[in-house]
Amino acid sequence: MNITHKILGASAMSAFLLTAACTTNPETGNQRLSKAAIGGVAGAVGGYFLGDLVGGKRDRTEKIVGAGIGAVAGAGIGAYMDAQEKKLRQETAGTGVDVIREGDNLMLRMPSGITFAYDQAAVQPQFQPVLNDVANVLKDYPSTYIDVYGHTDSDGSDAYNQGLSERRAQSVANYLSMQGVQSARIATRGYGETQPIASNATTEGKAANRRVEIKIVPVTQNDVQG
Repeated sequence: MNITHKILGASAMSAFLLTAACTTNPETGNQRLSKAAIGGVAGAVGGYFLGDLVGGKRDRTEKIVGAGIGAVAGAGIGAYMDAQEKKLRQETAGTGVDVIREGDNLMLRMPSGITFAYDQAAVQPQFQPVLNDVANVLKDYPSTYIDVYGHTDSDGSDAYNQGLSERRAQSVANYLSMQGVQSARIATRGYGETQPIASNATTEGKAANRRVEIKIVPVTQNDVQG
């Protein structure tokens, strides 16, 4: 069984949960979260997606500036993120990775069943080519902050799940760095089992909840000048 067949089932639940809250651009075919629906799907999308960056934007911006990474001008932010979104969708098509857009932010949602072996935190070899493609896009669009989030289902203790989610988030972040994505752009956080996007009462729901996400936020001139 190839990787596409393995991962489609794992991603189906999360994709279904978001469909009703998304609108489709008739020109590009890309989906965005409807503003009217954001409040209603906060549990499925996660408040962390709509909230601040890990560590706070001020501290993250200092690292960005120190690394010599440029910002995007206000009028060009939308086009910059549009182009990056289009490229990410092309590179992850058929892999089971969901690309979610909210405003000028992007999130890549990767089911852990394709990213990691059971109860392990090392990126599986068969998924590395996908992350290589993601890393190449992130390098082509360097004016972004990158948060990597780890999540688990509810099986096991809270403490164990928290640690596993942290290790998995760090593993993906380290892999991206090894592929040339500047570490100054990246931060990680593990959420354990606290941010489910589906019911933990079903096998399918648990599969959807076990995931790693990459949040991509533009670095703007206001950030740098502020």
